[in-house]
Amino acid sequence: MNARSSGKLKVTVQGDREIVFTRTFAAPRDLVFDVLTKPEHVRRWWCCMEGFTMPVCEIDLRVGGKWRYVMIAPDGNEVGFRGEYQEIARPTRLVNTEIFEPFPDNPSVVSATLEEKDGVTHYRAVQVHDSQHARDMHVASGMEAGADLCYDRVEEIARELVAR
Repeated sequence: MNARSSGKLKVTVQGDREIVFTRTFAAPRDLVFDVLTKPEHVRRWWCCMEGFTMPVCEIDLRVGGKWRYVMIAPDGNEVGFRGEYQEIARPTRLVNTEIFEPFPDNPSVVSATLEEKDGVTHYRAVQVHDSQHARDMHVASGMEAGADLCYDRVEEIARELVAR
């Protein structure tokens, strides 16, 4: 465990189409939920790789509401993600679709739960892809290192909010 983080992201595969993300955050659940869902915070953690910018961070946080994030890499390449919220039970559960825009025919559904005990939030997200091939491509993309970095930033931002 490094000094800036309370826990390392754990990524596992389950069944034929699922990726499971688990992580512990040293921050209250309400604040972690806010960091995961408010544009002013999402801009700081989703696009946290060196040299990337995030000109689009749209969130309509309601059931049926849409979200879209676009990052621009240092080489000018655009990377977009979008989806729709299917369930919101603030601050315990969030379910949404996710589409990586270069592969719009391969949507997934992400179901995240947040449980708090003694000011520590236990996060678990299950991402169900439409096929085993799509799931395996996602895993092989190297996304785990980027996701780990992003979740470190989620915790840093939530800790900043605690200190306010």
